[in-house]
Amino acid sequence: MAHTAVVSVVDDDESVRLALDSLLRSNGYTVQLFATAEAFLACPAAHNTRCLISDIQMPGLSGIEMHDLLCAQGARIPIIFITGYQGSPPQVSAQSTAPVAYFPKPFPCGELLKCIDAIVNRPD
Repeated sequence: MAHTAVVSVVDDDESVRLALDSLLRSNGYTVQLFATAEAFLACPAAHNTRCLISDIQMPGLSGIEMHDLLCAQGARIPIIFITGYQGSPPQVSAQSTAPVAYFPKPFPCGELLKCIDAIVNRPD
């Protein structure tokens, strides 16, 4: 089943980007991949993103900083954070919308897909 919604993945780990690309495409999603938060923010096509999956810890802007910037600019892209670090998730700024979910790496693919489906299929 093909989805018209775009899912963007921002992660500095190429193996994670490629694995998510394969998982999402095999489940019918259109996917955009970015190695850095800066690359995502600079891409004109990024505004088409219906769901954003982002690592938290990356060189340059972190996923949290990217999310806060997007919210400050008025973008309300639902975001799912993934992280290789255990412990309680970091907080976004008070002006930012809350992330939809946090998944520690390695994450359960089925749960991630359910979360994405819920985002993509909810009414705007």
